[in-house]
Amino acid sequence: MTCRPVVCFLTGTLNALAGAERVTASIASALAARGYRIHVLSLWDETSAFPLHPAVIHSTLFPARPSFKRQYVATVWRIRRFMTEHDVDVLVEVDPMLTLFTLPALLGSRTRRVAWEHCHFDEDLGKPARRIARRLAARTAAVVVVLTDLDRLRWRAAIRHRFQIAVIANPLPFDLPPAMEALTQAQTVLAVGRLVEAKGFDILLEAWALVAREAPDWRLEIVGEGPARPTLEALVVQYGIAGTVSMPGARTDITSAYQQAGVFCLSSRYEGFGLVLLEAMAFGLPVVASACETGPKALLVEGGNAVMVPPEDGPALARALLRVIGDPNLRWQLAKGGRLTAAAHTINRIVDQKWEALLRGVVTGNGDASPSE
Repeated sequence: MTCRPVVCFLTGTLNALAGAERVTASIASALAARGYRIHVLSLWDETSAFPLHPAVIHSTLFPARPSFKRQYVATVWRIRRFMTEHDVDVLVEVDPMLTLFTLPALLGSRTRRVAWEHCHFDEDLGKPARRIARRLAARTAAVVVVLTDLDRLRWRAAIRHRFQIAVIANPLPFDLPPAMEALTQAQTVLAVGRLVEAKGFDILLEAWALVAREAPDWRLEIVGEGPARPTLEALVVQYGIAGTVSMPGARTDITSAYQQAGVFCLSSRYEGFGLVLLEAMAFGLPVVASACETGPKALLVEGGNAVMVPPEDGPALARALLRVIGDPNLRWQLAKGGRLTAAAHTINRIVDQKWEALLRGVVTGNGDASPSE
């Protein structure tokens, strides 16, 4: 292997407006800008929902999502062929589940594997095989990358044998906006995420039914799309809050949504990291969030950059929102604290200090060169 390895990011697809896909595109592009030869190999769909650096080569195994039960052997064989043809030194699996393909694909290969976890150890996202895949990744990958120290401790407690694990937080996926000169006067509470149960938007709507009575001039905007839309729309009608709630769907220009908001709310039942928190804080939005596992607990400081409430507690979320809405001094304090948090997670800091060190460690086989133990 060379000092600057050929790196491939293996993912299901980049054509999804979701956090893991966005971060993959950002890290791959930043490494390419630094002169690395970077491939992104999607299992299906040649389209990327996020921009890629011109030097990033994006390839795909299948034009559309296949049945991986029927195409398992073909998938394994195609992954192996791709790594060989492109002389890939380091393969970054953008989900430990991919170990189920890459482990047989790379038997006897010189390509070294990095398993990159985007959720947290105790959540299998409805796929029990993910628990098996995580343990296989810990036993066979050169290093496992997790997003928080809390999750690193959980991996260590659950998997007793020795393995390399590194903590690399997700970066802000865009340049830090100019510093704020004054508190925004927008009377909109913004929430962003896929419309799925994990994001807790049903809890947010329950809370908003209480908020709207006390703060009728404020509006709630939930940006995102997903299978829970019919349920959420029914709740809006049930709570009688249609006049103060909008759900415009997913937006590719998400930065404009942050610019037009006054408060950001995260109501998730669980999060692997919570990239939207960093994005909101970068734009100077005071944050109200559920203190869910594991990312929010790692990113947020009560009263410093956020007001936190227990997960799945609609009335508590309503009280916190009303407190922040009604106190401009608190909003300004949270906004300033959030900017400092976002500034510590810029793409340059994360790539230069963490990812490049990790890749050096993988190339040399020196675990001490990785950004964590």
